[in-house]
Amino acid sequence: MGKEFEIVREFEVEAAPEEVWEAVTTGSAGWLWPQEFEPRQGGAAPFGGVLAVWDPPHHLTARAEFTDAVQNQVFNQLEHVIEAREGGGSLVRYVHSGIFVDDWDNQYDGASKHTDFYLHTLRQYLAHFAGRPAAFATVNGPGASTAPDALEAASRALGVPDEAAEGAAVHLRLPGTADPVDAVVDFRNPYFVGLRTADAMYRVFGRNHFGAPVGVSVHDFSAGADGKDAAERWQRWLDGVFA
Repeated sequence: MGKEFEIVREFEVEAAPEEVWEAVTTGSAGWLWPQEFEPRQGGAAPFGGVLAVWDPPHHLTARAEFTDAVQNQVFNQLEHVIEAREGGGSLVRYVHSGIFVDDWDNQYDGASKHTDFYLHTLRQYLAHFAGRPAAFATVNGPGASTAPDALEAASRALGVPDEAAEGAAVHLRLPGTADPVDAVVDFRNPYFVGLRTADAMYRVFGRNHFGAPVGVSVHDFSAGADGKDAAERWQRWLDGVFA
């Protein structure tokens, strides 16, 4: 038997509503993962969903129903309401709702914490990389990366000291890169680490806290970036860290 959930967040950004809309609909590889929308009311949305509302650049609602539970859900809805802010910028209201069918507390906790990290990454994208095309890659570690200290192990392997808090400057040891790369820790809590360089964002997901392997997502805005190549490099790196 399923149980409903709702996750609501509101935040302000300096970007205009049109820029936020573009980031959500056509630029999602730069902060989330690549998604495609059929740009009309009733059009196709990701994960077999339908656009219940398509009102650019102010209101987007995508909903999906599943005959069999997908990631412990039978219904999922994402809503973005984007309003122009007096004096410039935008106010964004984000609502994620649906029905979890199993392990409700853990599923909700994980979804809520991931929401904060994803929306933070959206704000970073809008502030530093808006409109730039991104090569996207995402990989998961092996079974050993479900260990309680796996996120810390991955962070140290990247060159991020345990004491490095948000805003700290660090020198990353990136897969396939001979020399250290200057970066800033743009997000850090016990569950996630966000790293930003001049041309990329690296997101480290401590999903070991939710019974899953550590994951890494790459949003690379540099010229000639190749998502497939990045995925291969980062997969080898993760496998090596947790060998």
